[in-house]
Amino acid sequence: MNNIQSVQALEGGMLTELGLDWGKTVVTAAALLAALLSSAPLPAQAVGADSGLDSRLSRSADGISAANGVLPALLENRLTMSLHGVEDPALLFYLQRGFRPAWTQQEKLHGLIEAVRTLDEHGLDAADFALERLRTEALYRFADLPPERQVERELLFTDTLARLLQQLRHGRLNPRTLYADWNFSAPARPLEQAARLAQVLEAPALNAAVQAQAPDLDLYRELQAALKHYRMLATWGDWPKVASGPTLRPDARDPRIAAVRARLAAEERALRALASNAPGSSATGEHPPAPANSRTTGLASLADTTDASHYDPVLVEAVRRFQQRAGLAVDAALGKQTVDALNISPAQRVAQLRVNLERLRWVAQDMQGDHMLVDLTGYRLRLHLGGQLAWSARIVVGKPTRKTPALLDSVQHLVLNPKWVVPPTILREDVVPGVVRNPDYLVKHRMQIVDRSGASVDAQHIDWKAARQHGLPYRVVQDSGADGSLGRIKFSLANPYAIYLHDTNAPSLFRRDTRALSSGCVRVEKPNELAVLLLDDPERWGPEALEQALATGKTRTLPVARQIPVLLHYASAGLDEQGRLQFRPDIYARDEALRVALDGVQR
Repeated sequence: MNNIQSVQALEGGMLTELGLDWGKTVVTAAALLAALLSSAPLPAQAVGADSGLDSRLSRSADGISAANGVLPALLENRLTMSLHGVEDPALLFYLQRGFRPAWTQQEKLHGLIEAVRTLDEHGLDAADFALERLRTEALYRFADLPPERQVERELLFTDTLARLLQQLRHGRLNPRTLYADWNFSAPARPLEQAARLAQVLEAPALNAAVQAQAPDLDLYRELQAALKHYRMLATWGDWPKVASGPTLRPDARDPRIAAVRARLAAEERALRALASNAPGSSATGEHPPAPANSRTTGLASLADTTDASHYDPVLVEAVRRFQQRAGLAVDAALGKQTVDALNISPAQRVAQLRVNLERLRWVAQDMQGDHMLVDLTGYRLRLHLGGQLAWSARIVVGKPTRKTPALLDSVQHLVLNPKWVVPPTILREDVVPGVVRNPDYLVKHRMQIVDRSGASVDAQHIDWKAARQHGLPYRVVQDSGADGSLGRIKFSLANPYAIYLHDTNAPSLFRRDTRALSSGCVRVEKPNELAVLLLDDPERWGPEALEQALATGKTRTLPVARQIPVLLHYASAGLDEQGRLQFRPDIYARDEALRVALDGVQR
């Protein structure tokens, strides 16, 4: 059996006959130390009697036994520790390389130390790793260490690299422990992780190879740059605060206007200082340092006024720019949302950016290749084909009381002129109370009641007040039509939560800036265009043919030709339509719990 076969045996759980409780650290330590000692003469007491341990190891995979020779007796105590699981990347990594040491070159040690030291650039914490111990171990040459120390250092650096790659590629936290409905792709299997360890270690520059494991996405890089930017701004302290009060509009005069002016002017002073301290540098994010002929000119003139309490045109433009960057309605109205955003400190933005970097690491592997991104907080759907943005449209998502879940899904089929079977939540919370208030509710909404066999049920024979308390044992169905809740097209997904994409009978909602308005499903602007792209059959289903089929009013189900992942992704920082980083309101109040978990102690 060769090394690869041994790896496959380990991953398939074929070594249970060893009678040992395998685990990463000590099993690898034993085999590795044996490999290191195999060229040296063994003490007589280490070669003689069978300790029981040696006989068990002799029945192990050939890849281990060939590297071991006779295992020295001094390792026996170290192998009695309780360990778990053979599917460990470090063990597989050493098995693949015949248990040869991997950390014999000082430049690799220092490359890993540098990668750990700069983890804060990813919003991660170097405190999760024994940085000082790594530095201490790197002071010694491999050949100058006794065998036991060589093994300990090997395991320390390999374990550090394995955990470092895991955090950069898939995140510090496991989202499956945070969200019961999480179904995005799982991290790589142990055998793939072991191969990646080898690939990174063989790279000419280890630190660069480690950094390359982070998500290769424009949004990730924008978030990183903004994180650096806001950390620098945070060194200047908090902004002046703006008091709450009635909404203020352009040309108003109010003492609170002076506070808004002071808030934006303070930020401008910090930006100028950062720019002067870092010549030629640039930082993407909410407020990048800019030359004098850019947006900074307007901000600089905020202080040049004889009436600081006047909401003048210069301040109006500054507020509009701020609202766009903060993901708010760009209306220059200084209402509650805008005031709240102005009062967010740089330190709070740092926390927000760290949270969103972590979220992106969770889903980054599903953003490779063709995919449809449903940006829940940006209220936009983007279809990516062949590495390019092929189509984009506005969407309406679930209101805070009926949240749209974050899911990995796919479009199963299209339904033209769909009927709508009212979901249980809407039936309980909307339809039944509506009928109690107005007996004509069902007629007004073109709804009918059917039993399990599909037969119609007379609404007048139902005790609606009792149904409000105990539920309705029937289905309520709305007939198809452009004025129906689903509009004329439904994009059926595969999840068990009755969440799907669909047209709408209220297109005016797409003109709103804040569009968390639905009962959980996602309403899509320009659904005909999306349908043609997914059908991917120009001869049979061009725009005209699709419109003709819709005009018949008949319900029809069509298979989709493009089978691509659909990512319903939640993030409070993303890219706007121009590809610039934009903060968004945390519409479902999810950031704080994730921040607390992210700041927790890594075990």
